[in-house]
Amino acid sequence: MRARKFLGHGVLAAAIVGVLPELTAIETQAVVDFQARLADYLVLHRKLEATLPKLPKQATPEQVDANQRDLGKLIQTARAGAKRGQLLAPDMEALAKRRLAAVLSGPDGKIMKASIMDENPGVPDLNVNDRYPDAVPLSTMPPQVLEVLPKLEEDLEYRFIGQRLVLMDAHAHLVIDFTDDVLP
Repeated sequence: MRARKFLGHGVLAAAIVGVLPELTAIETQAVVDFQARLADYLVLHRKLEATLPKLPKQATPEQVDANQRDLGKLIQTARAGAKRGQLLAPDMEALAKRRLAAVLSGPDGKIMKASIMDENPGVPDLNVNDRYPDAVPLSTMPPQVLEVLPKLEEDLEYRFIGQRLVLMDAHAHLVIDFTDDVLP
């Protein structure tokens, strides 16, 4: 039952369940462990965010950007030793590869991948704790792709840069982890 909860609800999720094999016990544990690591990260994020001055209700884009950058610097300092794979561990990377391959090989897969790659020029050098490149547009994340990945809290987002799946802190505009080539 946990695997179905992970997939979400609704017609789209039901259609995807028919395409994807059930999660194995190892994959289910990978998701549980991933969500625990994310929960720990979010505790840190919120603790550091609470130290910053509150943004006014009518904050200007400049104030929002300064706040993002300040939060990013705090997180970068607190996670100075962070390395790729600490949040998206190898078992989660393997799960993401398998599930993305299944969705992108489906009937709408070619269109979805073209949509993802259309806004996705890729970045050769990507590091954990880097600011998400300002010059790189946020790639489209088709709902079918999001449905097969573990759900994220509102502060976090999945994005693609090149063939990599990126886990991004949306409030700090930071790359907090990423995979290697997950797109088929």
